[in-house]
Amino acid sequence: MFTPYRGDWSLHRKGPADQARHMEKIREAIKKNLPEIIAEENIITSDGKRLVKVPIRSLEEYRFRFDPYQGEKVGQGPGDTKVGDVIARRPGQGQGPGQGRQAGDRPGIDYYEAEITIDELAELIFEDLGLPNLRPKAEQEIPDEAHRFTDIRRKGPFASLDKRRSILESMKRVAREEGEAQFRGLNQDDLRFRVWEQEMRRQSAAVVIAMRDASGSMGEFKKYLTRSLFFWMVRFLRTKYQDVEIAFIVHHAEAREVDEETFFRLGESGGTRVSSAYSLCWQIIQERYDPARWNIYPFHFSDGDNWSDADNRLSVDLVKQILQVANLFGYGEVREPGPSSSLMQAFRQIDDPRFVAVVITDKKDVYPALQKWFSRGEQFGKV
Repeated sequence: MFTPYRGDWSLHRKGPADQARHMEKIREAIKKNLPEIIAEENIITSDGKRLVKVPIRSLEEYRFRFDPYQGEKVGQGPGDTKVGDVIARRPGQGQGPGQGRQAGDRPGIDYYEAEITIDELAELIFEDLGLPNLRPKAEQEIPDEAHRFTDIRRKGPFASLDKRRSILESMKRVAREEGEAQFRGLNQDDLRFRVWEQEMRRQSAAVVIAMRDASGSMGEFKKYLTRSLFFWMVRFLRTKYQDVEIAFIVHHAEAREVDEETFFRLGESGGTRVSSAYSLCWQIIQERYDPARWNIYPFHFSDGDNWSDADNRLSVDLVKQILQVANLFGYGEVREPGPSSSLMQAFRQIDDPRFVAVVITDKKDVYPALQKWFSRGEQFGKV
């Protein structure tokens, strides 16, 4: 009878190992391309739960290719060229009127769409992020979801009946009465009930105050980039921190506090007065978030198109005031490539490492902005 050799690798299951290696390659490819992937519209407009498709270009192994023409090497040309000579034309160029462009004859770049859940993508994005300068404040006790068994009593709700202890008490009673430990049913004196207490845990509280410019100058593309950044910021906070609170402010010429759905869906109209958002932010901090008990993180996103230099100066003064109690103040400006806005120029006089400004001109800038705002920095505690 034929006995297979133990070292025969054809008998081993290679499928799981190949699949694991393939998934690791996909993970590496996604991580390298996070700046391009993170702001894809099908992700931002998803419900946050379903699968999304990420295009990944296939990578081929390096290989040598021999010259099939065996002509002159290096490619300097015949040597008699001068400035202005046309060396080569792309297919379809230089044709006569009415001939149009010809179809290309070169191969494209192969890629396929990998399916990944929002949670898996978020894990890659958030693994190096954290709230910066998080400090232990006056900790407070809050109820936890867990419950702890603490005692046994004779009375209580039947949902907490300890059947095992009740049966033991019944057998003890029978043993005392009849001299033999047997179970002959339960009476009221045999019943035992467990006592549960909700556990309390201590936390260093943190609040993030998200502010968004909803003025008429924030067009569709600016709104999309703003929504993209805040989408990941909110998901990051709720994924990594259990008890962080988030307050939402939208503003044009006036500011108001809104719920999360309104914050993301509100359209754009009206003028811009940035100081209105900062005034409301300061008011919310004073009324609800004592700096002695809360780590405070305001973040504002705008195109910097403020209505006057006077309001720019007032905005700077308010930011300086908020920085006296805030762990970090983040300002993000979404605009076309070019010179900075007057508001960004006014912010340059703020000399405080806790004021972090970012500029976003393209989808690929969203991920670096998140990294800059949420670099771990000094970590003094956990929420």
